[in-house]
Amino acid sequence: MNKIGIGVDIGGSHIVSCAIDMSTGKPIHGTEFEEKVNSKGTKIEIFETWAQAINATIGAVDLSSILGIGFAMPGAFNYKTGVAFYEGLDKYENLYDVNVKKELPEYLSNNSLALRFMNDASAFAAGEAWYGKAKDDYSSISITLGTGFGSAFIENGIPIVNRPDVPLHGCFWHLPYKKGIADDYFSTRWFVKSYEKLTGHKASGVKEVAIDAANGGESQIIFDQFGNAMGEFLLPWLIKFKPSTLVIGGNVSKAFDLFYPALEKHLQENEIKLKVVVSELMEESALIGSARLLDENYWQKVKDDLPEK
Repeated sequence: MNKIGIGVDIGGSHIVSCAIDMSTGKPIHGTEFEEKVNSKGTKIEIFETWAQAINATIGAVDLSSILGIGFAMPGAFNYKTGVAFYEGLDKYENLYDVNVKKELPEYLSNNSLALRFMNDASAFAAGEAWYGKAKDDYSSISITLGTGFGSAFIENGIPIVNRPDVPLHGCFWHLPYKKGIADDYFSTRWFVKSYEKLTGHKASGVKEVAIDAANGGESQIIFDQFGNAMGEFLLPWLIKFKPSTLVIGGNVSKAFDLFYPALEKHLQENEIKLKVVVSELMEESALIGSARLLDENYWQKVKDDLPEK
């Protein structure tokens, strides 16, 4: 029987848990469970909801085949010790200074399973490198575009977080850009702000802006600006790290056809040869990447470089 790793993706409003076949990196059908989470609830409420999804996955497979549970966790989090530091983020603040690694097992149907943690963007990138669009590539950068700007640098399947050719922890979101930081410009809220400035109307999200652009509306200019800015921002890191592939995920990636021409033009003008692809796995990538933490050889390669905040 093949060994199984349970991958868990912790979001701001939900949790998804799924069993992953460790010999192939494939999700196992019928083992994926999702629960809505009140991220402003008490520690007990949060842990009980997380446990509902995880226990459902545990119950769907042979317990003896489970190697442990890997978590794709948003920051701020100590990925080595399992201690949460959520403060001022309007989510999970009741987990501040809570050791998830030690306390969550009390709520699980099997409290002896190993728990390992990785940043959610790194888990997404690791999943893409193991079983997704970057599977056959030695080096890649993965970005997620949604409520925030996630990123990770991958070399030979391993997240690179502490090297001169990558930003700290492989993260783009905090880097200075124009009049703010990258997260201000490469996220959903930038589209909403830009659309309101252009049209005088407030959009509910990127989808509304994309529909207008796809129907010949003036908001195509917003996507042109976004694609050009993305190329400008990424350029120095593409030159330093020299990835062969850029994988794009997150809700904004659904509008890829609208912003890619401008991005491609910028890359070509700067003689950057790069395969740019949209994730097909999307959220499953984080489940796959987090489950890979249960591969002992892989774990030994990543455990010492896990961010501590």
